[in-house]
Amino acid sequence: MARLGVIGATGLVGGEMLRILEERAFPVDELRAFASPRSEGRRLPFGGGEVVCRVLEPGCFDGLDLVAVDVDDPLSVEWSPVAAAAGATVVDNSAAFRMDDDVPLVVAEVNPGDAHRAPRRIVSNPNCTTMVLVTALAPLHRAAGIDRMVVSSYQSVSGAGWPGIHELDDQWTKLDGRSEALRRAGAVDGVIVPGDVWPKPIAGNVIPLAGSVKDAGYTSEEWKLVHESRKILHAPDLAVTATCVRVPVFVGHALAANVAFHRPVRREEAIDLLAAAPGVELVDGGDGYPTPLDGAGVDPVLVGRVRDDPSNPGGLDLWVTGDNLRKGAALNTVQILEALAR
Repeated sequence: MARLGVIGATGLVGGEMLRILEERAFPVDELRAFASPRSEGRRLPFGGGEVVCRVLEPGCFDGLDLVAVDVDDPLSVEWSPVAAAAGATVVDNSAAFRMDDDVPLVVAEVNPGDAHRAPRRIVSNPNCTTMVLVTALAPLHRAAGIDRMVVSSYQSVSGAGWPGIHELDDQWTKLDGRSEALRRAGAVDGVIVPGDVWPKPIAGNVIPLAGSVKDAGYTSEEWKLVHESRKILHAPDLAVTATCVRVPVFVGHALAANVAFHRPVRREEAIDLLAAAPGVELVDGGDGYPTPLDGAGVDPVLVGRVRDDPSNPGGLDLWVTGDNLRKGAALNTVQILEALAR
């Protein structure tokens, strides 16, 4: 039995984490839920009872074995080392420590052993987009070695938390009943206006810039895909380029990937590898293909539209989707906690 703390318990991912801990009957001897001061005293259902939210303060981690973290980077930078210093092993869902050499970056089905090599007692979760993609690509990489991949992501608004969900919902509401106006070219301008999360409307639209612009005009989300994929797959020279797009979907990230290998891989071999891979469900053949709605609320990532690349014999094109809140964040955290508890 483990004594567990959850930082960010009232957030979108934190709440999902509590539900998954309960679903999977995680062996909790004591659970402490931490949230912001405005949620202090709030009661959260758990295990047939309730857990009362506490605030972060000196001594709050004393006696805990494990701490799961889902807060913004600055708060994790402040408190994750405090939890580790108190003797707990921390599983952090922020980006604060992901690229630190002495902090493992772990996907449960891909490199679980790395979680046990954490000299600072901190283990990081990857970005939700990276998580969905790498879970699907890892069996192909193990078999043939990925040489290069070109990725386009289609990321749901829940990647921006509750504010993203509320903004899309609000904009859809404003569009309701405006079908006649929308038939007129350009009529969306003035019907919906940008909100606080994105500089352009997201309802009825796609925004080809997810994250903030960084080096060479690529965004933070795009660079995360590059650097995190290399670290998780233990492939520092892997060539990756990405375009990350925000789409008007509430839950579920999807990615189209073009992949080249060190040796040729044909579709038939890829199908066999994916069908046997842990954490992957193959939805391929005939007119079948997975969508973000298909993947919402389920554990595995879904893979379909696996095709030989006619422009590069021995390469593949494929489509991957997964629940960014579940496998992309909360479930992987719980899977790492389970491995550490064992």
